[in-house]
Amino acid sequence: MAANTLSRITRGTGPALVLAHGAGGGAEANWGTLIGPLAEHYSVIAPDYPGSGGSPVEEGPLDLDDLADRVVATAVEEGHDSFDLVGFSLGAAVSVRAAARHPGRVRSLVLVAGVAEATSHVRLVVDALLAAERLSPELWGRFNLAFAFGSEWINRHSPAELTLLAKAVAAGTPAGLRQQFELVTTVDVSGDLAGITVPTLVISATADTLSVPAQHRRFAERIPGARLLELASGHLVTVERGPELLAAVQDFLAARHR
Repeated sequence: MAANTLSRITRGTGPALVLAHGAGGGAEANWGTLIGPLAEHYSVIAPDYPGSGGSPVEEGPLDLDDLADRVVATAVEEGHDSFDLVGFSLGAAVSVRAAARHPGRVRSLVLVAGVAEATSHVRLVVDALLAAERLSPELWGRFNLAFAFGSEWINRHSPAELTLLAKAVAAGTPAGLRQQFELVTTVDVSGDLAGITVPTLVISATADTLSVPAQHRRFAERIPGARLLELASGHLVTVERGPELLAAVQDFLAARHR
């Protein structure tokens, strides 16, 4: 496999576990709270897509096949011939494509609030988010909060807290945001799903307004033998339901390696 250029977080020992982040996120931003606990039992590898973390922005559009290959290459470069793969949002599509293209390397899948297909709804949401980002960082931050979190989570925070959170979101915007979101508008892994043969857990966020639950259910319904777990959460499950998500991933992986 060709040399890779993706930066990555590596931590822990044990069976290899790769974490694929979402569009506009990053290894630390999307997985930071889970990496430590998971690294107690696994060799965690969390790559950054181009334009996130320490991975530089690259010219031209991102390609799903290429990104899937590079995520796999990251694990191989770290000395692991096979691994379990957890993907969030865009990372779920990346993970499915990686399993389809490298069936001998991916042992199992966990797909969290994933995007299976760029429907009109997905493209409309992404267009609105990118339009807000072009207008102002503050507006982008507020739009991001509105789509990333469920209404119950948002309602537990005061206007002042939400303003600070929106500013923090804007300040943490990765340089590759636009390319990653534009990739979301072209994603379609529907044709891959029936051919996935590894054990798969699909985690659906029931209050997700970005990648709606119908997207999550598509993974569960079309991947043979996939199991569906629903969590009451908006899109950013790692923030809203971090402990429950961690427990679900740990239980699933423990059963695979028992």
